[in-house]
Amino acid sequence: MALLEVQGLSKDYGGSEALKDVSLPVDGGEVLGLVGPTGSGKTTLLRLINLLERPTAGSITFGGLKITECSEKENVAIRRRMAMVFQKPVMFSSSVYSNVSYGLKIRGIKDKGEVEAVLKEIGLGSYVHREAPTLSGGEAQRVALARAIITKPELLLMDEPTANLDPKMAEIIGDLILRQAEEGVAVILATHDMGQCLRLSDRVVVLVNGRVSASGRSEEVLGLWKRSNPDDFRAVAPW
Repeated sequence: MALLEVQGLSKDYGGSEALKDVSLPVDGGEVLGLVGPTGSGKTTLLRLINLLERPTAGSITFGGLKITECSEKENVAIRRRMAMVFQKPVMFSSSVYSNVSYGLKIRGIKDKGEVEAVLKEIGLGSYVHREAPTLSGGEAQRVALARAIITKPELLLMDEPTANLDPKMAEIIGDLILRQAEEGVAVILATHDMGQCLRLSDRVVVLVNGRVSASGRSEEVLGLWKRSNPDDFRAVAPW
């Protein structure tokens, strides 16, 4: 059984359909690339899976539990088994250390050096006592990733996690994502970077106008999609 199973998921905002009948499975240790033009529903799908919003129709099953039918109290426990990195992360008005250790704190887990270790891994080892609001966009993006992975989630949701990073740092973060998958974490990576998607993803789902346009092995789907939908592909990857 897949760790995550999305079935017939739809989301309507006052008559505007953001998602329509989306279905997909994700296994533990798998990286699923989520691509499509701006406004195609990628972020909406991630927010629904993370229980930040409720779907209009359809279901989400996580770890064998149909989480779209759970109570708000149950949702808190479920969300603690996941982590999400937003495209524009918000930093708490405190130190980098406090930001990264927050997830451990609310779970009642004592930091035994994990915070400094993960900051070193993302190239911010000297930023432990830096005030988070003073960080650049790229630095905040990396701190948000550290804040997510330190809790050892079963499912990691990532919305354009390297959008503000230079190519070298994007490669480092990509390697970190692969290590998460090697440790059994399921990863859903929403990205406009087709090269990154090919390098990191086992499978890819293409969303266009809120619907699944294609899905399958990354190298097969992206090549076929490029040939059959050149305008949509250029909207995502103008190169």
